[in-house]
Amino acid sequence: MELFFRKTGKQGQPQLIILHGLYGSSDNWISIAKLLENHFEIFLIDQRNHGKSPHSTGFTYDLLSNDLFEFFAKNNIVNATLLGHSMGGKTAMFFAKKFPELINSLLIIDIAPKNYYNLNSPELITHNKIIETLLSINLSELKSREQADEELALNIDSIKLRSFLLKNLHRNNNGKFEWMLNLNSISANFNNIADGFIPAEWEIEISGFPVLFVKGGKSKYILEEDKQTITKIFPAAEIFEIPETGHWLHAEKPNELADKIISFVLS
Repeated sequence: MELFFRKTGKQGQPQLIILHGLYGSSDNWISIAKLLENHFEIFLIDQRNHGKSPHSTGFTYDLLSNDLFEFFAKNNIVNATLLGHSMGGKTAMFFAKKFPELINSLLIIDIAPKNYYNLNSPELITHNKIIETLLSINLSELKSREQADEELALNIDSIKLRSFLLKNLHRNNNGKFEWMLNLNSISANFNNIADGFIPAEWEIEISGFPVLFVKGGKSKYILEEDKQTITKIFPAAEIFEIPETGHWLHAEKPNELADKIISFVLS
C-alpha cells in the first residue's frame, strides 16, 4: 500500500520516521517535526485507514509493518530512527521484530507491548466509546462542524479530545462531510489494534539498536508491571517519564519530548 507522507528537515541528516496513533495523522506531529527539523530528515506518515492514506478492510500490525517496509523500500531508507506513538508505537515494535536490520534506533511513545483488548481497562472503554460515538453521527444530515462537536459532546466531555477527533472531519468534492478515518475498519478490527506480543514472544529478544520508551507521568498506558515485559523483549530499552503529562505527550509537552528525542538519538 502506498502511504501518504509529509517530509521536512535536512537531507543528509539522520533519518527519522514518525508514526501517529489511533485517530491521528501525520498532521498531528508537524509541530514536533518543526522542533526536530534542524537535526533530522523527517518523514511523517499517515498509516492505512488514517489521514490521506488508502482505506482497507484489512487492519493488523502485520499489514501496518509491511506497509512501512514498502515505504522504506520506495524511499530508499535504511538505518532510520523509528518513532511511534500509541498505535504507531505498536506498529514500530512489530516492524522492529520483522525488520531489525533497517532500524538505527527505536522510540516508543506511551504504549507497552502487551495486548490491551483483554484488560477491560479504562483506556479500552474510552476507545470503544469514541468509536461508537463517531459512528453514531449521521453525516448525511450534518450541517456544520459545530453540530458535530455538539453530538460528540453527548458522550465525550473533553474539549481537547473532541477537537483532536474533529480534525478527521472534512468535506468531500460534493460538499458533504465525511471522515478521513475508515471507522468501519477500525471498529471491525479493534481487537487487532489493541493486540500485542503474545506471551511466548516475550522470550524473543529484539536487540541490536538503542530503544527508548517514553511514558506520560499521568498516563496509564505503561504500568509499573509492564516495565519487566518491555525489558524482556527489548533488553536495551531505557524507560523515561515526562511528569504531569497524559497520553498525548507530543501535544502536552512538545519541547520536553523533542529535547529527549534529540538527546537520545544523537548521543
